[in-house]
Amino acid sequence: MAEIGVTLVVGNDGVAVITISNPPVNALAIPIIAGLKQKFEEATARSDVKAIVVTGKGGRFSGGFDINVFERVHKTGDISLLPDVSVDLLINIIEDCKKPVVAAVEGLALGGGLELAMGCHARIAAPKTQLGQPELTLGVIPGFGGTQHLPRLVGLSKAIEMMLLSKPIMSEEGKKLGLIDDIASSQDLLTVSRLWALEIAERRKPWVCSLHKTDKIGSLSEARKVLRTAREQAKKTAQNMPQHQACLNVIEEGIVHGGYSGVLEEARVFKELVLSETSRGLVHVFFAQRATSKVPNVTDIGLKPRHMKKVAIIGGGLMGSGIATALILSNIYVFLKEINSEYLLKAIKAVEGNVRGLVSRGKLTKDKAEKALSMLRGVLDYSEFKDVDMVIEAVIENIPLKQKIFSEIEKACPAHCILATNTSTIDLNLLGEKTNSQDRIIGAHFFSPAHVMPLLEIVRTEKTSPQAILDLMTIGKTIKKVPVVVGNCTGFAVNRTFFPYTQGSHILVNLGVDVFRIDRIISNFGFPMGPFQLQDLTGYGIALAAGKEIANAFPDRTFKSPLVELLVKNGRNGKNNGKGYYIYERGSKPKPDPSVLSIIEESRRFANIMPGGKPVSVTDKEILEMILFPVVNEACRVLEEGMVVRASDLDIASVLGMSFPSYRGGILFWADVIGPKHVFTSLKRWSEMYGSFFKPSRYLEERAMKGILLSEPASSSLKSRSKL
Repeated sequence: MAEIGVTLVVGNDGVAVITISNPPVNALAIPIIAGLKQKFEEATARSDVKAIVVTGKGGRFSGGFDINVFERVHKTGDISLLPDVSVDLLINIIEDCKKPVVAAVEGLALGGGLELAMGCHARIAAPKTQLGQPELTLGVIPGFGGTQHLPRLVGLSKAIEMMLLSKPIMSEEGKKLGLIDDIASSQDLLTVSRLWALEIAERRKPWVCSLHKTDKIGSLSEARKVLRTAREQAKKTAQNMPQHQACLNVIEEGIVHGGYSGVLEEARVFKELVLSETSRGLVHVFFAQRATSKVPNVTDIGLKPRHMKKVAIIGGGLMGSGIATALILSNIYVFLKEINSEYLLKAIKAVEGNVRGLVSRGKLTKDKAEKALSMLRGVLDYSEFKDVDMVIEAVIENIPLKQKIFSEIEKACPAHCILATNTSTIDLNLLGEKTNSQDRIIGAHFFSPAHVMPLLEIVRTEKTSPQAILDLMTIGKTIKKVPVVVGNCTGFAVNRTFFPYTQGSHILVNLGVDVFRIDRIISNFGFPMGPFQLQDLTGYGIALAAGKEIANAFPDRTFKSPLVELLVKNGRNGKNNGKGYYIYERGSKPKPDPSVLSIIEESRRFANIMPGGKPVSVTDKEILEMILFPVVNEACRVLEEGMVVRASDLDIASVLGMSFPSYRGGILFWADVIGPKHVFTSLKRWSEMYGSFFKPSRYLEERAMKGILLSEPASSSLKSRSKL
């Protein structure tokens, strides 16, 4: 285990090399910051030191400030846990140092790591070093002087792009922009940095304190114009995230009143933002995502993942072609099976379309696209399945058809092969009941479009082997997905938790609430679109099939809305045929379709749930809560039944699978912020007014009455019936 700390070694050339060691990314933890301060003071005081080089051990400069400190601040509310780095270390000790300081940067310099490098008088980087300021993704702004140094080094527009979009650049671009002074190979990095530092000391290279640079800022009127445009853009793309506007305000403070004034304002605003609900939510999501890789009795029992070279996919529709795309983009050989050559050709063209689409959007080079497509082979039978490592069945949601496929692949595939299904709702025990391989049967539930959406829901039955789970988790990470392991039931964890989302929306419409108002409220909350536009996008066939499965599984708490069937009867199928709740025309945004209102009126007559036959009067807040509180309620049942390892798994799944706004921390985190008692009392009141759909779960009631957060682990008095 590498030693954690900061070392100082003075060479015969009079250069002190200060090295950060805190694997894996040399995070700037509080002891590291204290160590840097001490070593810089020592190097400054020593008469045998002419210049200083700061670097990171193990091929990485620094991944930034230790985010664990944010979590401690959020738990305690104690802002004093945050160290004063920008003024105390970066300006007073490094930038104002009487000896030149050069940063030798390799691998990555992100967040506080890049800010440390920018406080130095020059920066030498290894090739392909990643440089960035991703702090806004955690609900804060750069807090170690980055809002002031970056615009002065790369120019205002580029700095705003790097900060507001959390968009890193490579060292080669950094050199062109002036962020990096020179590029040297990894082997020569320290040698070149030492020489550069000595040349500054001897006045043969410029001694630059970037906080005082103004040449790349432009005139005040030009700067304000750039900032004004950025503010307008941020209003559209980050309307519920205060850190974007705060970052622009702090940048402007430094331009108007000077870099030092900007740094002081940055420190003040940073501390405000750390305590914001946005930062709490985003930091929670950051840690929730990392926690998913720990699964008891799977990742902690010494198993090693097996290498997966070949995967077969059965069914080349929207999901099958998307899964195939994700696999070949990560160099995994894919056999894509269809029932006839016409369907197979269509499936292969869909994969090619996905890959070429990435090329046209600049996300993939042509060479990589051709290599990926060479990994795909279309087949019409099982003859190629004899040496595959995994099969993923991705046909329509039809139980007898899926059972038949599982019986066939059990015979066609090798004994080690994982037998996976991409079903979104069907109980896995039903699918595998006619096989002798229940230990190899597992759910690999991708979200559409499968090559884009980041969540992979891994569904285990009580018989699925830990090895199969570990192997699927590994392949999930290989194809850049976040795997969340869940228990087996109708709808699994994610679709089951969110089935009340659609149902609640339909109850409101049939109670007389405007369909477009509902979509607007949900979009304003932070979802990419409302439930009705989403239904248009996914197609009504899926809505009807999933609704049937859910109604069979949970008859006591489902609402059968006549609306979707009426839309289909009227020749509508959403975006698929351009006619849904919205009108879809090429090249323009979806527009509400007034002609759908007569169908909605017909649905309301059939449903007949409006009190006294009159539309209900509800506020925007009530609409939001009547849609999302039933989701929280079902999440409580999922928790009580032990369908997820931990509450935060449902949070990350809601963000990555259902596009719940990440800055609200996920469905359970958000409910805990609101307060379980308010959720419970609201649901109880609505259940008395509108029926059992809103009836609070036992778990929610117990937590609300005892003042316990929904996300807290079960205590002895609140045992969960864990399936995991």
